Amino acid sequence: MAAKLGGSGGGKYHVEQNAEINVTPFVDIMLVLLIIFMVASAVATPGVEVKLPIALAPPSENPPKPVFISITTDGRVYIGDGESSYDTLGSDLTAQIGRRDPTKERIYIRGDQDTRYGDFMQAMNSLQDAGFYSVALVGEDKPA
Repeated sequence: MAAKLGGSGGGKYHVEQNAEINVTPFVDIMLVLLIIFMVASAVATPGVEVKLPIALAPPSENPPKPVFISITTDGRVYIGDGESSYDTLGSDLTAQIGRRDPTKERIYIRGDQDTRYGDFMQAMNSLQDAGFYSVALVGEDKPA
């Protein structure tokens, strides 16, 4: 049987407290994680080496603000929020877009579901006479 010699006294079952942190399990876990990341990074690199050319494309400009033409049920036509007429639709639109090329300008037509087909065709003809050939029709998505 062992006996405690000297010291601070206490009974035979008194144990000194150890205030040190055991870092061995922490180091073991960190080494395992390091090995996993080293293997994963080697696998993630592409196997075929290719020297890519330098891109010389100029940066693209922001697209211009879209132009909306609205046709109401009673046949009135609007460019954005401003009212226009079928006779002056092309010139009003040309004045609104400024110096941009009308052949490259996309025009969006919003027509009420009860708009007469004749009013729609009159607007299309006015746009084509003014040189606007890229026309898109705006519809509402079907609810899911």
